[in-house]
Amino acid sequence: MNAILIKLFATALTLSQVTTRPDAVRTQFDPAKDGPEVVAILRDGCAHMRKSFDIEDINLDELISTAMEDPSAVAGDNAPKILHGLDLNELNTSYKQFCKGENPANSPFEAGAVIAFYNNAVKDLPSAEALRDIKLPSASVILDGAGKPFSETFESHGRRLVVPISTVPDLVRQAFVAAEDKRFYQHHGIDERGVIRAFVGNLASPGRPAGGSTITQQVVKNLSVGDDVTYERKIREMIVASRLEKLQTKPQILGLYLNGIYLGRGAYGIEMAARSWFGKSVGALTLPEAALLAGLPKGPNYYSPDKYPERARERRAYVLSRMKEEGTITEAQMTTAMASDLGIKPPDAARQDSGFYLVDHLTREARSFAGLESLTSASYTVRATVNAGLQSALESALQEGLATYERGTGRARYEGPELNLAEAVKRIEAASPAPEPAAEPVPEVKKGGRKAAAAKAPTKPAVQPAWQRALVSARPPLYDVRWPLAVVLQTGKNGTRVGLPDGRVASLEPGPARGKLQLYDAVRVRLHEGRGSLRADLRVRPTVQGAALVLENRTGRILAMSGGFSYPLSQLNRVTQTVRQPGSTLKPLTYLAALNAGLQPNTLVMDAAVTLPPIGGTGDSWSPKNYDGGGSGATTIRRGLEFSKNLVTARLLQGGIAAKAPDSLQRVCDIALEAQLYAECERYYPFVLGAQPVRMIDLASFYAAIANEGARPSAYALESVERDGKPVYSHPDKAPVRIGSADRVAFYQLKTMLQGVTQHGTAAALSGISAYVAGKTGTSENENDAWFAGFSNEITVVVWAGYDNADGVRRTLGRGQTGGHVSVPIAKAIFQAAWANGVARTPLAPPSPEAKAFIADLPIEPRSGQRVAGGGFIEHFRLKGGQVADTQYALVPRDTLYAMRPDAEDGDYGNAEDGADVAGDLFGNLPGGRRSTDDPFAQRRSAETESDRTADPWGLRRDRREEPQAWPGRDRYGQVNPVPFGSPFDDDGDTRARQRRRDPDYLFGDDPGY
Repeated sequence: MNAILIKLFATALTLSQVTTRPDAVRTQFDPAKDGPEVVAILRDGCAHMRKSFDIEDINLDELISTAMEDPSAVAGDNAPKILHGLDLNELNTSYKQFCKGENPANSPFEAGAVIAFYNNAVKDLPSAEALRDIKLPSASVILDGAGKPFSETFESHGRRLVVPISTVPDLVRQAFVAAEDKRFYQHHGIDERGVIRAFVGNLASPGRPAGGSTITQQVVKNLSVGDDVTYERKIREMIVASRLEKLQTKPQILGLYLNGIYLGRGAYGIEMAARSWFGKSVGALTLPEAALLAGLPKGPNYYSPDKYPERARERRAYVLSRMKEEGTITEAQMTTAMASDLGIKPPDAARQDSGFYLVDHLTREARSFAGLESLTSASYTVRATVNAGLQSALESALQEGLATYERGTGRARYEGPELNLAEAVKRIEAASPAPEPAAEPVPEVKKGGRKAAAAKAPTKPAVQPAWQRALVSARPPLYDVRWPLAVVLQTGKNGTRVGLPDGRVASLEPGPARGKLQLYDAVRVRLHEGRGSLRADLRVRPTVQGAALVLENRTGRILAMSGGFSYPLSQLNRVTQTVRQPGSTLKPLTYLAALNAGLQPNTLVMDAAVTLPPIGGTGDSWSPKNYDGGGSGATTIRRGLEFSKNLVTARLLQGGIAAKAPDSLQRVCDIALEAQLYAECERYYPFVLGAQPVRMIDLASFYAAIANEGARPSAYALESVERDGKPVYSHPDKAPVRIGSADRVAFYQLKTMLQGVTQHGTAAALSGISAYVAGKTGTSENENDAWFAGFSNEITVVVWAGYDNADGVRRTLGRGQTGGHVSVPIAKAIFQAAWANGVARTPLAPPSPEAKAFIADLPIEPRSGQRVAGGGFIEHFRLKGGQVADTQYALVPRDTLYAMRPDAEDGDYGNAEDGADVAGDLFGNLPGGRRSTDDPFAQRRSAETESDRTADPWGLRRDRREEPQAWPGRDRYGQVNPVPFGSPFDDDGDTRARQRRRDPDYLFGDDPGY
């Protein structure tokens, strides 16, 4: 028996059962015994079909015979591909056998073969009861901190918002029924007339085969048996559909259908489709909008209003005409609706383009905090802590900062366009007429020859060029990259030009893609708008990664988060799911321990070589070095932190915190554990320089605690969850937990020292906003990680940049690519974006009343730390017993400093090996034996202007002998300046020389990594 004939008879056996004996459908037959019963079922089914068509005065016999016997309809290559290989004479003979009661001697029918195929097709048949109780995968709407829609979360093929069928207007229901299943309310799951019509039509008309499926069958196909284009699927579908009709009412089935179908633009279900296409809920749809959506299930891509608006109009007109035929609308309503515009919203307005890492984090918090299996198991309303404007700006700053780094280091590589739109442009041009030029209005000339304003005659709306329509509807792989997508319209000797989504055309500087761009390549650009023609620079995806976080200090609310350059490239959230060496961003722990132990910010420490003995007498001793390998002699604790001196940090362990270095390390570890930076602290000396990896989110909470004088918030993003207006979860309102290992005074002193970092230390690029921001840079071994962690009164910002180590290879950012160089500019842009998006900008707060009672503000000379009678820098001293505890010489005795005086016996400036080149200045001594009590730096300052002194009140400028200067177009290491003129990461848009700044984060021995 022919294989196709077997499949057709197995399908006919199914159709006969569900239409003649729906309560007794058999799913297994015995090939040896049940042949006669199968024949009887097939004959009963054919009789039922003939009666059904008699109702419509259609002669089924004549209809089928004509289709099968007319050679012109099915002969040769004109026959549908689905029937190639079928002997139509055998089909006709079989039809006469079962539908006309004939018993031909040469019947091709073999009951055993048909039964075997049927039995296999219905094996493991899905349950119709499962559809009755099904919970459709749903999208949850995420609201931002202001209560406005921010995003959605959904599973693949599950971007839907389930709505009760009672909320769907009759007009919408009628549109879909008219378009998809006009006998929906009459049949019992299978429309036998539709099936036969589709079968006959497929015999007689080559081309795309018709299906004849009912709405019930489509529900079963979409939600149960799958959409394989096979006879097996059709058989299973008909049986389950027949059973479903007995379990649920027509409205319930229609509700499953309307909530389940795909309607384009990534939208499943009528509610999500209404929002995606028209920006409104299903209850607000108009007649033409309902008809447009009802026309999409037949082919969401083929009839897409985005790609093929004319096809969409024709399909909408068909639906409207069907509604008029069914009497659900009048002729006038149909005519008006057909003439209306499509009225769709731009696709960008209907899709999320930021916050993907944050939404992932919300999903994890929903499981951990709210106990929800998934945010996609139902349609929830999720309130997040995110500041939407800041979130977008943070992503822009991170992406631009990472790209700027790679361009500046020569590491940017063009690896091809994000996509090419040539085929899309070709399809659009083929499907649409050429755009007509807009008519120019003719000026009206008044008497006397003077021109008046031109009367604007009604003109047809301008037709968008094909390239623009292709660009607007494009779905770029990197959908969260903030640079605009542009399409190449011209290349060659006359330059490169690109088109933008708004229709404008710009000249492009191709950069690393020079000579590699092709027509209709879609690339990312950065625009330069202003006087003259529009210009654009090419932007290429960097290979370096990064992450950034903004945390609200008092509450721990996450206001913005990005776990990588682009979510489609990598879903790994580097804010919460990875640990990296923090470098010097961990140094404040050690200084906090020293301040809490009673040292004052002006305490002197030798910035000179040091070796700490092995812990417990085993292992190796530790001899760290500064980033530049040298030392500056005696310096204050404040300056040690501001300029990130590794040697100063290490020496604090040697009596500055506890009597012995291992005990000092233990106290630093105790603070780290209480601050929840780590679950366990690795007790080895390089820990204090940031050798133990940390999570960014935990580091941010610690810096927020510094801003709060020791009160550490718990970071969170999930504010509340509701379902159908009822609360499911609400984040508990709990105060930050105080870190008891250090008191408020120590935290406040540390805060002021971190402000010095941004005023003139390793983060001096923030000096313009240092009145509002304090923080610390960090660079790990061999410049593998570049960090900045800082805070204002209101927020904490942490930025990291580096290469992923997934392949087990640690890749350096390059010599000189420190936290101050790479991450600080990004953080600066984020702080400015926060202030532009509603976060308050206030000067860093004075000490709290609790801390102020134990603090005395006294003037000191900033370099030496010596107390002065007036003027100078105001330092914040801890009071003990109502008195200032003088610890300036607790670690460096006066006699040691006296021996290093410039007028000492050897007549030099101290031990050059230790790098104590300014030790004499600590006593106010100047070369030649002169002395200036009021200003030990008077001679050096004498050549400076008053404005210079105002700009540098600390007297920290160095002469060229000490600090080689950068020059225009070069960075502080003499390399080509990686910050372009006018970049948002440049302080003021110029490239004038600045003081050389270093991020002295060096860790191990002679290795210059830290």
